[in-house]
Amino acid sequence: MIAVTYFVVVLSAALAGAQTATSSASSFKITAEISLDDYWNEMVGPVSVAAVNTTVSPTPVASSELIPPPTLHYPAFPTGQEIPAMSKNESWKFPKDFWWGVSSAAYQVEGAVKDEGRGPSIWDVLTHRATNYVSLNETGDIADNQYYLYKQDIARIAALGVKVYSFSISWSRVFPFGSGQVNEQALRHYDDVIQSCYDAGVEPALTLYHWDLPLGLMNKYNGWLDEQIVDDFVAYAEVAFKRWGQKVQKWYTVNEPIVFCQEYPYPVGYWKSTSIAPKDQQFYCGHHVLLAHARAYHLAKSLGVKGTVAFKNNGGYKIPLTNSSADAEAVQRAWDFNEGWFADPIYLTGDYPATVKEHVSSLGLKFTDEQKRMIKGTADHFAHDAYTSQFYMAPDDGLESCISNSSNPLYPSCANTTYTYPAVDGGWNATDWVPQFLRYIQQKWKPKGGIVVSEFGFSEPFEALKTIRADIQFDFVRSQYYHDYMRAILMAIAEGTNVVGCLAWSLVDNLEWAQGYTVKFGMQYVNLTTQERYYKASFFEYVNAFKVYQEK
Repeated sequence: MIAVTYFVVVLSAALAGAQTATSSASSFKITAEISLDDYWNEMVGPVSVAAVNTTVSPTPVASSELIPPPTLHYPAFPTGQEIPAMSKNESWKFPKDFWWGVSSAAYQVEGAVKDEGRGPSIWDVLTHRATNYVSLNETGDIADNQYYLYKQDIARIAALGVKVYSFSISWSRVFPFGSGQVNEQALRHYDDVIQSCYDAGVEPALTLYHWDLPLGLMNKYNGWLDEQIVDDFVAYAEVAFKRWGQKVQKWYTVNEPIVFCQEYPYPVGYWKSTSIAPKDQQFYCGHHVLLAHARAYHLAKSLGVKGTVAFKNNGGYKIPLTNSSADAEAVQRAWDFNEGWFADPIYLTGDYPATVKEHVSSLGLKFTDEQKRMIKGTADHFAHDAYTSQFYMAPDDGLESCISNSSNPLYPSCANTTYTYPAVDGGWNATDWVPQFLRYIQQKWKPKGGIVVSEFGFSEPFEALKTIRADIQFDFVRSQYYHDYMRAILMAIAEGTNVVGCLAWSLVDNLEWAQGYTVKFGMQYVNLTTQERYYKASFFEYVNAFKVYQEK
């Protein structure tokens, strides 16, 4: 039995599937002895279970699977495909120590949600109980069943020569209620995942938090909205650093805080209520993320953790739609309220950009001088999840009108956005601005350890509607995306931008959060019924860039 504190009204609302909570009861607390099984049953309900529920040993990847797809060039005679040599630009190269790999995240791929002592996360509730939150009401109960198939997944990426596998640890596996009792069985599982990577010649990179907040902490104090989470996150980080800090060389504290903070407010009625205004919640979350990250970073260094520690920022290059001063100001505000929100405190000043600081100060969110000193410099490189670029422009009714109106849907950044060029320039979608983006990061934030493109990938249009495996594997548009993106990184390096690594998203088709399995980013197709994996053409395209351009 594990003690857990929760609000009576929240538990009642969860059981009833209610959408509102009774505010008059919001001050009542009890401490109850409740088993993990009972907690699952009361807060989530029944979950699906995979047919395979023991760890599967890897099998050799068949040589026929390692044959790259044919190109679209065929000679008249003799018959057979012609594969012309890639035209190599001799001025481009990936340095010998440039590291590259593929990524995944625990809730998106692991499955086995109740197995071996894992506690529920907020995503178990969102997928099971929150009405219409996830497309087609799909869940991560089984997902890719990587919890038991990880050895085969590692063997498959090793067979293609992949150097790094970036994955996240499930916080609620290690601490079933988010804090308190540690689940040793989960630690032993990740011991073996890490060792299996090394045994296959693949380096593991660990992310501590990729959005799957333990439900116990959401019920106890609203998760990232309360400063209590800083201590709980650091306690979790300490367990991970002490367990694997001398073995794992690449660490990330949190993934894309911009995204998971902007997920607030979550649907009401499934956890503890809050008095924080919905539009303000993201900034309370961000404030506590910065404190948690910084303390975890210093803890890692004090424990002698080897290798690098950073966090993963996210966003895209911001292009002014016109050359007007209003659009230029909107672009700067977009940078401030996106990347700058977390990058300025960590890489530059220890504090928010001026526009963000003005806003969050009105909420009472201010860093002390001691906290600023603690936050500044807490990343060993600039990790950025960079998928695409967008145009930005001033709101239709002007910047000043938006800034003075908190009910404006664009407030507080007050930057409007579009993916398309103006009509006078053809109205096409924005395409490759990657070299400019990476150069901007280097010039603006001057990261001491260079830049890592820590996620990038592409969702092939309508792929979820395909039924023929050969059609699914021949992902022409995604292949072109990787071809062009790798070329863009090579251009950036040639221009003097210090890009030191990259991680493609994703290892396999997986649960894409609220979009369920309707959207596919995987470089491997997964038959979710049989759990068979198949390489897609894009995986070969990605790997080929390093075969051609990386120094030996």
